[in-house]
Amino acid sequence: MLADLSPLIAATAQWLTCAYPSGGGALASALCEVQARQAVTVAAWLRYPTPMDAALVHMAGPGGSARLDWITGADGGGSYDTRAAEDTRATQDGDDHAWRTWVDEVVASWAACLLTDPELADLAVAAVADGGHMAGTPVEFRRLIAPDAADRRAAALLRHPDLLAPVAELHHAQLLERLRPGQALIA
Repeated sequence: MLADLSPLIAATAQWLTCAYPSGGGALASALCEVQARQAVTVAAWLRYPTPMDAALVHMAGPGGSARLDWITGADGGGSYDTRAAEDTRATQDGDDHAWRTWVDEVVASWAACLLTDPELADLAVAAVADGGHMAGTPVEFRRLIAPDAADRRAAALLRHPDLLAPVAELHHAQLLERLRPGQALIA
C-alpha cells in the first residue's frame, strides 16, 4: 500500500518545498524536504487509510496543484478556474511539471496543519501508529514532531503559520474531524 501512495506523497512534498523553499544550502534544503515528506506521509496515511482508498486515488488521481498554486500565487494571479489552470499549465509546461497532477490538495492542507501545529502533529502520528500503517515497519517522524534548531531554520518558511495559513485552512476542519477521539483508522 505504501508504494501506491508514493507518487502522491512525492509530488505533494515537492509542491510544499517549491512553494515554501528552504533559504539555506543543500543541507537545509534536504532537511526541509524531509520535514515536508514526513508531514505529507502522515497526512496521506490519514486521508487514505485503507488499501482500497489508496487504489482508488491511484486510479482516479488526486486532483493536482492548480488551486494550491492559485492560493499561493504560484500561478501568476487572476481568477481561479481548475480546468483553465490545468489546460494552461499543460500547454506552457509540457511534461516538465506533470508531477503536479499527483499533488493532493487535501493532503497538502493537512500536511500544512501538521507542520504548523505540534500538538496536531503528535495526534496525527499517534493516529497513524494506531491505524496499522507502521505495523512491521520502523517509521520515525522525529523531524515532524520534534524538530531541532537546524530543522526549524531549514524549514522556516515551511513551518511559518502565517504563510501556510491559506493552505492549512482549506481542509483544517476535515483533519480535526478525522483526528476526533473515537475515530478509528482502518488499515
